Amino acid sequence: MSKKQLFTLEFPVRCSPSILYEFLSTTTGLQEWFADKVDEWEGVISFSWNGGVPDKAKVLEKEQDKFIRYKWLHSDKNEYFEFRIAKTEISNQTILVISDFAEKNDIKDQSQLWSYQIKELFHRLGS
Repeated sequence: MSKKQLFTLEFPVRCSPSILYEFLSTTTGLQEWFADKVDEWEGVISFSWNGGVPDKAKVLEKEQDKFIRYKWLHSDKNEYFEFRIAKTEISNQTILVISDFAEKNDIKDQSQLWSYQIKELFHRLGS
């Protein structure tokens, strides 16, 4: 049984949900900001960084322009990482909500890694 805990991060985004969703759900979009190389073969997505051995994931669930949930093939069955696109009620601002799992002692480091990745995403979006 994993000791990993679910944590979430929220990032305000200045772009439409449909454009953001493309960057979160397609191999081309993910390769722009998330990994150096992203490929898909028979429903399995391979993510490579710095020419290393690829990490592989599957899409568990998705809804166009709303969310996409991935599961690393090496992770426990109840673990996933998810990108959810929300809108604030008052200002109608787009919010990217990231859910992921990490050991309690690693949540801060994982949060910083996500923040770095999201800065790269915002750079690609021109946001």
